[in-house]
Amino acid sequence: MAYSSERKASVIAKMLPPHNMPLQRLSQEEGISIGTLSRWRAEARARGQLLPDGQAGPEGWTARDKFAAVIETAAMNEAELSEYCRSRGLYPEQIRVWREACERANDWDRAASRQIARETKDAQQRIRDLERELARKEKALAEAAALMVLRKKAHAIWGPREGGDE
Repeated sequence: MAYSSERKASVIAKMLPPHNMPLQRLSQEEGISIGTLSRWRAEARARGQLLPDGQAGPEGWTARDKFAAVIETAAMNEAELSEYCRSRGLYPEQIRVWREACERANDWDRAASRQIARETKDAQQRIRDLERELARKEKALAEAAALMVLRKKAHAIWGPREGGDE
């Protein structure tokens, strides 16, 4: 069934904050299948529209939706930010927290590379220590084997020692 663009826009508006109506409830109220509503929401998101899932409050927003809200509010002053937040059921503090999280996310690459470098350095030191230990034990084993061979040769040449060492 083809729906008019006005009906489609009004249904999508019900998905937006502050309503954030879940698809199941919206489907029952509007008589439109959940699949159609999901497709409309996906198309609106593809066009760049901020359309969080219909869960209560901003906790149900995806990372993409939060990032979009941060971008939308980046150039706003306090009054504009307050109006934006009221219209979407948010608090300005939530936007600030999301902005800080986005800023930290961009530093993750640098912090992760530092952590990897530190772990690599520690692993290389451990490898050197283990190789040194292995070389020491191989030398001791070779020395013990040489002593055993010499003892056998001495026993073969001179016979067993007096006192019972066989």
